[in-house]
Amino acid sequence: MRKTYHGSCHCGAVRFSAKIDLAPEGERSPPARPGVWWNSTFRCNCSSCLKTRFWKVFVTPGDFSLRSGEEALAEYRFGERMISHFFCKQCGVHPFASADFEILGGPFHAVNISCLDDATDEELTNAPIIYEDGRHNAWDRPPTATGYL
Repeated sequence: MRKTYHGSCHCGAVRFSAKIDLAPEGERSPPARPGVWWNSTFRCNCSSCLKTRFWKVFVTPGDFSLRSGEEALAEYRFGERMISHFFCKQCGVHPFASADFEILGGPFHAVNISCLDDATDEELTNAPIIYEDGRHNAWDRPPTATGYL
């Protein structure tokens, strides 16, 4: 079931809230938009996600609120420069990213689940995960090995 979680960077300068569904399959709310991106969490082996350990869940702009710390955020773009990856200038933690892709139904935020302050161990353990092979630009299939993600 979707519920509002609160998150932050390590030093607390950046704080946000997001309405997210971390429930296991069979207990999930109807998706916010059509497509697999709205039914799971994602772990990817692309160079950025792998090095930052970014575990993402997609939320619509209406389900995301930056509560404080806009001035503490820096933006990083790489590759095709289509995604704004935000990180805290003080502690370096990457709490979320933002983009606007037609295939995902328009604008969205990719929230780093690891930055959620009030998700329980049980919720994190039971959250469904789709693995993406970003290293080979094969977003529709998992990499050969996933244990390190």
